[in-house]
Amino acid sequence: MATRSTLTDVPARLDRLPWSSFHRLVVAALGITWILDGLEVTLAGSVAAALQTSPRLHLTAEQVGLTGSAYLIGAVLGSLYFGHLTDKLGRKKLFNVTLGVYLAATAATAFSWNFESFLFFRFLTGAGIGGEYSAINSAIQELIPARLRGRIDLAINGSFWLGAAAGALVSVPLLDPELVGPDLGWRIAFASGAVLGLVILFLRRYLPESPRWLMIHGREGEARKVMDEIEARVMASGHPALPPFTPTLSLGDPHKLTLASVARTLLKHYPGRTALGVVLMASQAFVYNAIFFTYALVLTKFYGIAADRVGLYILPFAIGNFLGPVLLGPLFDTFGRKPMIAATYALAGILLAVTGQLFEMGVLSATTQTAMWSVVFFFASAAASAAYLTVGECFPLEVRALTIALFYAFGTLIGGVGGPWLFGVLIEGGNRSNIVYGYFLGAALMIVAAVVELFLGVKAERKSLEDVAPPLSSLR
Repeated sequence: MATRSTLTDVPARLDRLPWSSFHRLVVAALGITWILDGLEVTLAGSVAAALQTSPRLHLTAEQVGLTGSAYLIGAVLGSLYFGHLTDKLGRKKLFNVTLGVYLAATAATAFSWNFESFLFFRFLTGAGIGGEYSAINSAIQELIPARLRGRIDLAINGSFWLGAAAGALVSVPLLDPELVGPDLGWRIAFASGAVLGLVILFLRRYLPESPRWLMIHGREGEARKVMDEIEARVMASGHPALPPFTPTLSLGDPHKLTLASVARTLLKHYPGRTALGVVLMASQAFVYNAIFFTYALVLTKFYGIAADRVGLYILPFAIGNFLGPVLLGPLFDTFGRKPMIAATYALAGILLAVTGQLFEMGVLSATTQTAMWSVVFFFASAAASAAYLTVGECFPLEVRALTIALFYAFGTLIGGVGGPWLFGVLIEGGNRSNIVYGYFLGAALMIVAAVVELFLGVKAERKSLEDVAPPLSSLR
């Protein structure tokens, strides 16, 4: 039985706020994590050849593959470990810690002296990025007003591809042996991530702890103080009058977070949402990792594109991926989550199947293949971003970060291991007919996900997080 009952106004005050410079700071300081991840992933793929020719490292192809696996394993373990701490210790403390881990690790990568050191630093870099996913996703969703949460979350998740585009661009001069030495270009590439991380660390000094996190941990006084400061910043930026609000949430004693309570929440209270999250995350992860991580192999093996020119083909691919969530994002708040998620998954699946068939027929060039992928992933990128939005907003505040981490880890393991491995085997065989089976499998997974969304999707548009999933300490 609860020993206290508190009527809180924090969610209502956060959701009534007009868009302001405070929210733009949230987007810049927190959302840029995805740009870092896109930069890391693209650079790691682009410098693979340079790592093999490096006079100091001289890695084998197998060792390069192991470093990629180390990054993914680090991301999975980091997301789970830091996700738990984010729910337990707070959003702000952890999004600074995880960024610090990333910054130190990627800087150290630039000074790697042998294979073992490079492998270890890539593992730590992945751990920092994985931890960022849970800490940042939870903080962003809790600070953005309900009426804008869909479009902002999609745009931020889509910004991964700004990092990918930047990585594709900088890889071209950095890997040109006539401009940069063979043992220097890849080091500069990794060091650039650390420099960007320093800028982000500075911006995050001006962000508060999530008032929602303070609220559910029994720190109502601190939550009100933070809300007063946020409202003062919003009003100072040109919004002198704020809309009225009505406190609607009554809380009991803070919930004690345990693995048992997390399992009970996912499997007993929200089994349908858990199944939905698994399907959405696994399908998009398979398609993304399978195609993106092996696209360079397709370009070089089937279209004869030189390895140092692959980045130029990834650039338009990345642009299409970024524009999808940005342009379609507002429809997720107005037209609704369920129809838009189902539509983007279905369209991505159908177009993927069509592209695969054209590839098998041999009617595409490297340019038209890239153009087709750009269209496919215009919709697939919005769908993938919506998957992260779904697993973040559909579960209670007390377990939000760890839930995001669990789904992220599952998706990464499925897509990061199964997808690239399968496509790598199919591409190595050199038979277009075999490769198209992989494309058809990805297409089928996306279409199945669209159907599951129609049956199990949650109408979360323009609703407070507490209305979508009441806190475990709620007295409703």
